[in-house]
Amino acid sequence: IPSELSLQSIVFLWTALPLVTSLPVLARSPCLRLFKASRLLVRFNSLASVSTLFSMPERRPFVRLPTDVYPVNYGLRLKPDLIDLTFEGKLEAAVEVTQGTNQIVMNCADIDIITASFVPEGGEEINATGFNYQNEDEKVTLCFPSILQKGSGSLKIDFVGELNDKMKGFYRSKYTTPSGENRYAAVTQFEATDARRAFPCWDEPAIKATFDITLIIPKDRIALSNMNVVDRKPYPEDHSLVEVKFATTPIMSTYLVAFVIGEYDFVESQSSDGVTVRVYTPVGKAEQGKFALEVATKTLPFYKDYFSVPYPLPKIDLIAIADFAAGAMENWGLVTYRETALLIDPKNSCASSRQWVALVVGHELAHQWFGNLVTMEWWTHLWLNEGFASWIEYLCVDHCFPEYDIWTQFVSADYTRALDLDALDNSHPIEVDVGHPSEVDEIFDAISYSKGASVIRMLHNYIGDEDFRKGMNAYLLKFQHKNASTEDLWECLEQASGKPIAAVMNSWTKQMGFPIIVVDQEQHGSDRVLKISQKKFCASGPRNDENCPNWMVPISICTSEDPSCTKMKVLLDQPETTVNITNIAPDHWLKINPGTVGFYRIQYSTTMLESLLPGIRDLTLLPVDRLGLQNDLFSLARAGMISTVEVLKVMEAFVNEPNYTVWSDLSCNLGVLSSLLSHTDFHEDIQEFIRDLFTPIGMKLGWDSKTGEGHLDALLRGLVLGKLGKAGHKATLEEARRRFKEHVEGKQTLPADLRSPVYLTVLKHGDSTTLDTMLKLHKQADMQEEKNRIERVLGAIPAPDLIQRVLNFALSEEVRPQDTVSVIGGVAGSSKQGRKAAWKFVKDNWEELHNRYQGGFLISRLIKLTADGFAIDKMAAEVKSFFESHHAPAAERTVQQCCENILLNAAWLKRDAEDIHQYLLQRKAPPV
Repeated sequence: IPSELSLQSIVFLWTALPLVTSLPVLARSPCLRLFKASRLLVRFNSLASVSTLFSMPERRPFVRLPTDVYPVNYGLRLKPDLIDLTFEGKLEAAVEVTQGTNQIVMNCADIDIITASFVPEGGEEINATGFNYQNEDEKVTLCFPSILQKGSGSLKIDFVGELNDKMKGFYRSKYTTPSGENRYAAVTQFEATDARRAFPCWDEPAIKATFDITLIIPKDRIALSNMNVVDRKPYPEDHSLVEVKFATTPIMSTYLVAFVIGEYDFVESQSSDGVTVRVYTPVGKAEQGKFALEVATKTLPFYKDYFSVPYPLPKIDLIAIADFAAGAMENWGLVTYRETALLIDPKNSCASSRQWVALVVGHELAHQWFGNLVTMEWWTHLWLNEGFASWIEYLCVDHCFPEYDIWTQFVSADYTRALDLDALDNSHPIEVDVGHPSEVDEIFDAISYSKGASVIRMLHNYIGDEDFRKGMNAYLLKFQHKNASTEDLWECLEQASGKPIAAVMNSWTKQMGFPIIVVDQEQHGSDRVLKISQKKFCASGPRNDENCPNWMVPISICTSEDPSCTKMKVLLDQPETTVNITNIAPDHWLKINPGTVGFYRIQYSTTMLESLLPGIRDLTLLPVDRLGLQNDLFSLARAGMISTVEVLKVMEAFVNEPNYTVWSDLSCNLGVLSSLLSHTDFHEDIQEFIRDLFTPIGMKLGWDSKTGEGHLDALLRGLVLGKLGKAGHKATLEEARRRFKEHVEGKQTLPADLRSPVYLTVLKHGDSTTLDTMLKLHKQADMQEEKNRIERVLGAIPAPDLIQRVLNFALSEEVRPQDTVSVIGGVAGSSKQGRKAAWKFVKDNWEELHNRYQGGFLISRLIKLTADGFAIDKMAAEVKSFFESHHAPAAERTVQQCCENILLNAAWLKRDAEDIHQYLLQRKAPPV
């Protein structure tokens, strides 16, 4: 035997072992035994040599499916086995052959085809003579003995598969019944390229068809799919099963197909336009679906009115899934959610959870039009789906809950996050050419979502609401039930507004990065002359690059006379320009980008900046502009363009600040600085700075909510107390411990809005008893929101041996697979020791973690959370080296971004640490 083959045999036995050992238990039918055996053979055939396991193959050129055969309708019957965790399927697809061929190429992954045949219309059945699996490309070629002639026909395939535990395709989700028994539901997650794990199909967004779905399920379970049930009858071959048939879907893409089989309760209502809305919850928790139901029934008519296009299906179901990788998925008519993104308990849910649920429901329902009715032609245009939904979810929540001040929160949650990522050399344009399925997961990131949403917000502001809606309506009507590209939307908006939309927007979507707008001014009599220029903003500081890109930048200007009103608008379409503003007194200030809508950073001249700073202290600047000004300065300091000390001085001007979102952004930036300075011996000094800044607002708010307070007060109190507690504010720590003790003893339950700050505070200054108590609370918690709340803060515990316990807990059965990432991330973000321990833990457990999240975006999130915070050059080399030998194809860009961030942190520390130290010391020094 050649040595390569003997090695291959060893590898084959090693990879097959888990299946071989479980065969006697699982294989209860001849069909399933065949499935298990064929799975082993498929594994054997796909291992060309042992080297493919240990080195990353070159990426082959990716080819989309051939167009010689395409589906018109999928008749799909699936029979999941919730004990064996497998499924059997029958596909009968009506297809069109556009040119004669003797093979049909489809997508297929982790499925074994038993038989396949083709019946031409009015002709004899032709059995396929072979199935050639191309595992790497997730394709199968069905070979036929004769040419399939042009025309209509029917493709029949019998197949089997496994209900996997990877949270993608047709997978199993573990839940506990009210009596305490563990069971499995069978659920789906197909976006981007995982419908092929449930049935052989043409799994590309542009290959749309209708679907007739039938599910054969235990009669005591519920079955749901995209459409309403039209028939439910006993299954003739087994009286413990029923056959559930669903209505034919509209023409749609495979990634939006969904089915769920399990045990659920529901609440139901009708929207004002007659659509039946249901929210499905775990058994016994129907009450927790009421808030999402209220949001959904308000949202559907809002979108119908906004788009001037009715919701096209008879019903919509929203369902909470126990094991779920994303936040939610917009399957047409059956939207799936993490429990924490859908369920609200009136007593035990905090204000931020209610807001999160409202935003996620708004986002997914927007997709029912924008994504489902009109779908992107290919994944290159994914940003259009996600960026648009990430923008309009805020419009929708602002309509339903004006008291949330949600657009100010957008700037902190999405806009600044996107600017930070897009300033890196390892960012990417909004529109990315993607080919192979492994590349698609990589673009589900803050660029597609948050930068996408930010440039659409800028575009909406540039066009105006009326013309924007007119263009949107034209786009949806022109492309409904079809596919479209970015250019198609620009064309419709251009026709509606008469503005050069494509020219402006291409500069934002086709090139990465964004500009910094440099502004200076001169007073000429009663006129103010502004000199405005643009250059690319880089996180590592200014570059003198010959080929500097330009953007077409919509620029607005306001004055202190009326900070909320735009005095002038210009379109900056060249490197620099001069703008003359008439009738402005010398003592009045000018502000660029009122509302912080334009996607750029601003660097003011010293005199302009000095004139704006009093507007922070006396609150004459709008909250969103106070936030934007501070955030710009912070990013300029990180890029080495100004001193960090200058920013600390500006931060001290926020002592009178009343606005939650402004504090939230300040808190976030101080967290970044605190993390950076954990690498120095004066970390305690920045904690003192934080205590000094947050104490006045903490004293003013107190611990208990007051009559007349609202949503934002609750968010602000939680933020401020958590910040003071973590920074070791003595009175806050004592009160947190007192309240925690009463909570644990059952004397006085903590209000939901205070739990996170109290848990964080007692853990940060806690010992093994504190950790034991928290883990006990976790075990007792009946609600996933409470479990997650505890999981996110466990990493704050300071002792090294307890940190290790928390990390081991992250991989235990106690933590749902999708939540392991936030436990490890919480350890990494809490302290210098935590960061080192979490990184070591990820390296030591890499195989298990990578296997668990196989290429999904959770692996990228895990890497970012654990590697991003280092500030020593050699750590960048270590991270790079580790991932060169432990490949994570879906996270390649994330690894590069982490290495870049580590080097940026190290440079920042070298440059500014001593000045920061001196400033913090001098603040404490008694006045002479």
